[in-house]
Amino acid sequence: MKIQLIAVGTKMPNWVTIAFNDYQSRFPKDMPLELVEIPAGKRTKNADIVRILDKEGEAMLSACGKSNRIVALDIPGKPYTTYNLAEQLEHWKADGRDVSLLIGGPEGLSPACKAAAQQSWSLSPLTLPHPLVRIIVAESLYRAFSLTTNHPYHRE
Repeated sequence: MKIQLIAVGTKMPNWVTIAFNDYQSRFPKDMPLELVEIPAGKRTKNADIVRILDKEGEAMLSACGKSNRIVALDIPGKPYTTYNLAEQLEHWKADGRDVSLLIGGPEGLSPACKAAAQQSWSLSPLTLPHPLVRIIVAESLYRAFSLTTNHPYHRE
């Protein structure tokens, strides 16, 4: 199973790239974590935000594999504990499909992305900076993976 993290935004601060790459490198070869960056639409004070969201959403969905399980990261989604996420990860692996996790831009995900998602995952009721979400998701998935393999990364 491959996990795709499909995120709006291409120019992340160096610390984001370093942290994400560190967690990405820890995943096993049979469950790689791949980052797909979608260019953000140009936001000006007169920009049509609905149109920008729609274009970003189209690009995100076209980056998903045809049979992938799509999971939207969204505030009203389902919250997971580390143990719940480990169980979810096992369920995804048993399903046999690759997983595409969608992280929207400043205004969130397009309605099309939310509609296409089979699941919705909430990291927090807080609004989080999108660059930081990449790191939180990578770390959370790695921690869940470590639980499923009895790796000592996660401690009680």
